[in-house]
Amino acid sequence: MITGVGAVTPLGLNVEEFWEGLVNGKLGIDYISRFDAGNSVVKVDAEVKGFDPTRYMDIKIVDRTSRSTQLGITAAQEAIKLSRLALTKENPERMGVITSNIVETDYLVKASEMLRKRGPRHADPLFITKSSPSVIPMQIGMLTGAKGPNSSVNSLCASGADAIGTAFNYMRLGYADVMVAGGADASLEAITIAGMNILGALSRETDPAKACRPFDLNRSGFVYGEAAGMMILETYEHAKERGAPILAELLGAGWSFDAFSTTAPNFETEAIAINVALQDAGIKPEEVDYINAHGTGTKLNDRNETKAIKAVFKDSAYRIPLSANKSMIGHTITAGGAIEAIAAVLTINRNMIPPTIGYETPDPECDLDCVPNTARPAQVNICLCNSFGLGGENCCLVIKRFDEK
Repeated sequence: MITGVGAVTPLGLNVEEFWEGLVNGKLGIDYISRFDAGNSVVKVDAEVKGFDPTRYMDIKIVDRTSRSTQLGITAAQEAIKLSRLALTKENPERMGVITSNIVETDYLVKASEMLRKRGPRHADPLFITKSSPSVIPMQIGMLTGAKGPNSSVNSLCASGADAIGTAFNYMRLGYADVMVAGGADASLEAITIAGMNILGALSRETDPAKACRPFDLNRSGFVYGEAAGMMILETYEHAKERGAPILAELLGAGWSFDAFSTTAPNFETEAIAINVALQDAGIKPEEVDYINAHGTGTKLNDRNETKAIKAVFKDSAYRIPLSANKSMIGHTITAGGAIEAIAAVLTINRNMIPPTIGYETPDPECDLDCVPNTARPAQVNICLCNSFGLGGENCCLVIKRFDEK
């Protein structure tokens, strides 16, 4: 069961601001301000604005953690609060944390420069704990007192969903009653922008409103973003015993690996992840009401995702609405799958499908219903969330409206 969600995104610093931005088609993409982009042909990104970590955690934690960790802690705290978990009443050995992130390269570069200029006596003694991918679950575990499974996963763009699916399986194996799961990413830096630009994946549009246009004929690439999304997963028995607010049910998860290319996707293997998730959930393709698409806005990704959906759903693919949150918040990499799973939970709870904004010109190869530009009222009972990672690591989740029956 999903009993709490927390989000820090380019649309706002909490879940409500995130949701209001999504359903109103708010653009979280703007000109780069995190660093001097004067020499870059990429001029836009999707940044979290107005975030002051000292409002959410002790200054000592701020001094000893990176931006992605701070975003992750903040989202986790909101998820715990909304779930009404009383941490002091929980058995710490039955509570765990699994998250995903990418270490910010700026910190690694600065630490290396310090070592080179001033020598080993001036190295940061916390280098390992600051730079390790495990720093986010470690920090959340210490803040919550959770002593159960504690780990991090990384499958690039599928990481957030991967962390949630892995936590789900840990619970099914009986290792925990409660899990904090999700992802955080603040790797939006000059070197990542430069590298992804050379790869040809990023949009070079100078107008933020036209930069990320998933499924549009004139899409030109994705927009790099930063965010954090965390959710509280509980067994049904544990949630019912404490009277938790059950927001939705995580019904199934599926994984696959392309074994094809480090950059180009493969629709046939993406379809495998979708099918495995549906089978794990015990759901037939025709029962799906909505697809939260990976939808990055690159030529290859959107075309292949469309093919994968058609391969699984056949003629039903044209009936099922799908939309891309990345059109508003950019591609938040290791946080993306978690953020989009939270959006799916909110879609189910609020009876409203967020739009794919910036859509102008239909693409004959992406001819499914992408809910263009305007949110759509709808009762969504079952949602499929697609996350397809760069390099071919795929993870899909099936989320269902909770029914006491």
